[in-house]
Amino acid sequence: MWIIPEASPEFVCQMEQVLDVYKRPYDAKHPVVCLDESPKQLIEEKRTPVKASNGTTLYDSEYIRHGVKQLYMLFEPLAGKRNVEVRDSNNRLEWAKIVADLVESQYLSARKIILVQDNLKAHKPAAMYKVFEPARAKAILDKIEFVFTPKHGSWLNMAEIEFSVIKRQAIKNRIADKETLEKKIDLWQKKKKPGAGKGKLAVSIQRRQSETQKALPDYLTFMMH
Repeated sequence: MWIIPEASPEFVCQMEQVLDVYKRPYDAKHPVVCLDESPKQLIEEKRTPVKASNGTTLYDSEYIRHGVKQLYMLFEPLAGKRNVEVRDSNNRLEWAKIVADLVESQYLSARKIILVQDNLKAHKPAAMYKVFEPARAKAILDKIEFVFTPKHGSWLNMAEIEFSVIKRQAIKNRIADKETLEKKIDLWQKKKKPGAGKGKLAVSIQRRQSETQKALPDYLTFMMH
């Protein structure tokens, strides 16, 4: 669910920083990558689901819970490139490992990665020094430009939009175990051709002028192409 906050100079300032990043032209050496996390509860059926005549799947009210897995979405909008990782936890140490892999493996040839993410407590650069020795931690951080969405503005993170897509297309039904979850995600990613679903964020802003508020949005239009 998107939360539309009360407009404030602080919100607009940070929002425009994010929008300026999205306006940058594609540059393989300076890719813009969006990072987001989302939980997925693992649920095993006690009884086999039934297909209704209208195609709807009917589930029994009784089921077995098998905990929660954390999904990490890494999405490069201008390249239409995405990678989803399934992890057991969501904390600053796990975040550090995800970001390290982004730098050292997925975008090894990039000079600087512009990383868009929201203001979660887990998104702490200092966590790199908890996971890796100092020289490696600094080398990773030196290759990242952090860009944070404003508070209550996580909907500006395009990885969040990708999550809405994969949840509809691949993992909307109940899934009992991590292995099945990973298989469904892997199949979804393979079906996505390189460059498919390139994201474009269009935000129209009209400002009011007043004595107390000099840079507030009159309206926001959010859409994907």
